[in-house]
Amino acid sequence: MLTILNSKHIYSRYLNLIMKYYFSIRMTPEEFLPYYQGRAQTIIVTSHQGVRLNFPAMHLRSFLRSDGINGSFCLHTENNKFLSLTKVK
Repeated sequence: MLTILNSKHIYSRYLNLIMKYYFSIRMTPEEFLPYYQGRAQTIIVTSHQGVRLNFPAMHLRSFLRSDGINGSFCLHTENNKFLSLTKVK
């Protein structure tokens, strides 16, 4: 498999586009409650690169602490489909 790498994209010969988006969130437990309860389902953020992103809120549940959700994250996508979310700070 041929893979070409640069700082933002990974292309394979199958034309899969893997992207990484970095963003920060600061939400209190009260602000996250509608997402936790399922009344709101989509998180919308703007990446540090200026790209507007949306993804299912359930992916943030594992990052919820007593003070809410705070930190910098990296969202990985493949062909605009969610792959993973990791906390970077």
